[in-house]
Amino acid sequence: MTTTPRPPASLSPSRASDFMQCPLLYRFRVIDKLPEKPSEAATRGTLVHAVLERLFDDPATERTAPRARAMVPGQWNRLLESRPELAELFEEDSEGERLTRWLGEAERLVERWFTLEDPTRLEPAERELFVETELPSGLRLRGVIDRVDVAPTGEVRIVDYKTGKAPRPEYGEGALFQMKFYALVVWRLKGVVPRRLQLVYLGSGDVLTYDPVEADLLRVERKLHALWEAIEQATATGDWRPRPTKLCGWCDHQAFCPEFGGTPPVYPLTVRPADPGEEAQGRMDMVS
Repeated sequence: MTTTPRPPASLSPSRASDFMQCPLLYRFRVIDKLPEKPSEAATRGTLVHAVLERLFDDPATERTAPRARAMVPGQWNRLLESRPELAELFEEDSEGERLTRWLGEAERLVERWFTLEDPTRLEPAERELFVETELPSGLRLRGVIDRVDVAPTGEVRIVDYKTGKAPRPEYGEGALFQMKFYALVVWRLKGVVPRRLQLVYLGSGDVLTYDPVEADLLRVERKLHALWEAIEQATATGDWRPRPTKLCGWCDHQAFCPEFGGTPPVYPLTVRPADPGEEAQGRMDMVS
C-alpha cells in the first residue's frame, strides 16, 4: 500500500540531524520514503532499549544483571514478531553462529548498564515517552525520550541510552543536540527546564551529563526555526542537494544519489522557482 507524498509537517531529532547531515538524505527518508535495509547495529540498539525499558516492569529487587541478560532472547523474539523483516539480517546464517554472537553482544551491553546505573534505586516517571509540542511559530516538534526521572523535589532528568561509544570531546555538542531538543520540548510542554540531561553510552561505559539553562534552549529553538525554514524552502523548490561526507559509505540510497552517479526519483511534490538568495543550501549556513 502506497501513501500520497506530503510536505514535512513536524521535526524530530533524527530527522533534524538527517537534514543537517545531508538534505538529500532527508528528502529520501521523509518525502520519498525510500526503503532501507535493517542493520545489525541499529537493530541491536532497538533490542537493548527494549530490555532496559521492560526491566522496570519488575520489582526493584528483581532488576539484576542476570535477569536483564536472560530477557534478551525473549525480547528479540518479540521484536521479530512485530517486525518480521528483521529476520533477513541472519538469512544466510544457517548455523546460527552470527545470531548467537550478535545476541551475546546485546547481552554484554545490557550487563554494562549495571556498572553505570543502579536500577534498584530508580523508579522512572516515564519510559519510551512520546512528546510533541507546537511552538508559537507553528513549528511542531516531536520525539521519543528513553527515560524521564523526576526527583521528589520535582526536578526532571532526561536519560538516553546509546549502544555505541561516547564521541570525542570535539563532537560532544553534536551528541547533546538530541537531548537539548527533548529538553526544549519538555520546557515548552511543562514550563520546567529539565535539571539534567544524561547520555549513557553502553558501548564504552561512559555517562555524559549536561545541565541546561533557558538560554541553551532558546538557542536550540532559534536553530530549529532556521533549520525548518531551510526545509520548507527545499520542499517548495525541490532543491535537495547532497552533502558528501564520510558517512556516505553507509547510506542505503547511493543508487539514487548524484554523488554516486545515481538519479533521484521524480520529485513527488509541486515545486516553484527558488527566490534569489533563498536557496536551501544557502540557508544551511545558519544551522550547520
